[in-house]
Amino acid sequence: MIATISKLKKSGILGMNRRNADFILPYNPRKNYPLVDDKVLTKNLAQKAGMAVPELFGVIDSNHKLKGLEKLLGKLDGFVIKPSRGSGGNGILVAESRRNDLFFKPDGSVLDINQIKYHTANILSGLYSLGAIMDKAMIEYKVKFDPIFRDISFQGVPDIRVIVFKGVPVMSMLRLPTKLSAGRANLHQGAIGVGVDICTGTTLGAIWKNKPISHHPDTAAPIKSIRLPGWDKILLNAAKAQEIAGLDYLGVDIVLDQDLGPMILEFNARPGLAIQLANSCGLSPRLEQVQNIKELPHETEKRVALTKKLFACHLNQNGSALLTF
Repeated sequence: MIATISKLKKSGILGMNRRNADFILPYNPRKNYPLVDDKVLTKNLAQKAGMAVPELFGVIDSNHKLKGLEKLLGKLDGFVIKPSRGSGGNGILVAESRRNDLFFKPDGSVLDINQIKYHTANILSGLYSLGAIMDKAMIEYKVKFDPIFRDISFQGVPDIRVIVFKGVPVMSMLRLPTKLSAGRANLHQGAIGVGVDICTGTTLGAIWKNKPISHHPDTAAPIKSIRLPGWDKILLNAAKAQEIAGLDYLGVDIVLDQDLGPMILEFNARPGLAIQLANSCGLSPRLEQVQNIKELPHETEKRVALTKKLFACHLNQNGSALLTF
């Protein structure tokens, strides 16, 4: 065990204890946590900063307002209902299409208004929220994922996680839904984690159920060497998130819509560490490099340029990353 821990440290793997003690506690003021733990607040902050977000159709914050849900959904063909204070993808309900008064989930199963109301009532009760406290239900635009994901996603919308430290993007990962994850882009529910070159937005290796894979288990499509569109804008949005949230160690989740491009999905003050497995690379050396810079640029564009300078890499013929840091 001691040898294993020593080996992990030598490879630069960041553990949970060090993440909490050296990066979350000293760099993330507790008073700013509500800005990222409440997705309605996050969405409002991002919009005020001029960042694109999925449109919010409405918020149900009481059982009284639950009576108006049917009217709110009346003009919508598709939508997403999610808890404002949820985590890990829990409590998210997706309606892909509708026929008359019935809605259809991505897997083809049917939802009627009573089932939707029941689910929304569970959200309000705090069933899916952090700390099981009373919550709000958000009804928002259902993202139409970019065509580049058509062959490598199963019945869901992929998202991109970027770890940002002191306003500098340091590592990124694409999360792909699978049949096992029920179309959700959450690794602990069975989604795929794909390492992404932080400089170019090119997919690298992938992990699924903590094991390396090269092809999507449900579509058999290869995952490596895919260049994600709009990468510079994705990095700019991620770098700007630090200014909005007031947190120096942050996970930024972004989706790519086929019509609207990159959109901010949510921020995370306690981002997980599986991103290191997806990238076959430890976070510690990258965080320490940023930490050791006495004066970081104030301009978002210059911080993104610093990312590309610090973590420059080139790809070999097989699409694997040759990192220099």
